[in-house]
Amino acid sequence: MQQILSSWFVQGMIKATYDMWLKGWDERNGGNVSLRLLDSDVASFTNDFYTNPRHESLTQDVSKLANQYFIVTGSGKFFRNVILDPADTLAVVKIDEQGKGYYIMWGLINGGLPTSELAAHLQSHIVRMENSQGKDRVIMHCHATNLIALTYVLELESTVITRLLWEMSTECLVVFPDGVGVVPWMVPGKDEIGYATAKQMAAHTLVLWAFHGVFGTGPTLDEAFGLIDTAEKSAEILVKVLSMGGKRQTISTEQFKHLAERFGVNPMADALKV
Repeated sequence: MQQILSSWFVQGMIKATYDMWLKGWDERNGGNVSLRLLDSDVASFTNDFYTNPRHESLTQDVSKLANQYFIVTGSGKFFRNVILDPADTLAVVKIDEQGKGYYIMWGLINGGLPTSELAAHLQSHIVRMENSQGKDRVIMHCHATNLIALTYVLELESTVITRLLWEMSTECLVVFPDGVGVVPWMVPGKDEIGYATAKQMAAHTLVLWAFHGVFGTGPTLDEAFGLIDTAEKSAEILVKVLSMGGKRQTISTEQFKHLAERFGVNPMADALKV
């Protein structure tokens, strides 16, 4: 058996994708995950890399990620199958020296390519590396049911959606104080939606794709998963509240300010004004 299969990053991707499937967020081949790896992460497993790795071109400039490694889910792969055959459903890729393409170093043993949303992932990684001083290493996309549902009935404004999600669960302001970005419906898998997502990622750790899904980021797979899980739980509560006729009472702006002070976070200012 290849040693890389027991690595923390392959095992972490197995757990994350299976947990996401169990949540009902990733039907069929829905969803994608990427994790930026350090040279030290892969150093012990290079013997498992392909001798002549396949090179694929990119349609965008990712020179800021030159020579960086990522483990990513494969295009068209079912999350429920990652646990059964990670070498078929995952890939370790290395961005080339010019940032014009990447090498498939390991995985996808039956052929195929990394996720079709690679453009959104790589552009978001660039932004989050800069904004977090390198701490954020995960980009996670899924079809979280209640968050998607809300994009059909709420105004597609970051401040509106952020405020309502904060109000549905006390922990939300603490978990995502920078609020939720919103991208209007766009054709998935194209560079344009990648750039639009990255623009929102510059200000938010959560980004909603209207009528489609959600992107989350964080330093670890657990943090990114927990971020989306928290927002989705709040969205579920909001769906129930709306179905019961709407709010009668809620958390006030002053109470949010006290909460922010207690936990040392700086909430999105515009969402406090709503």
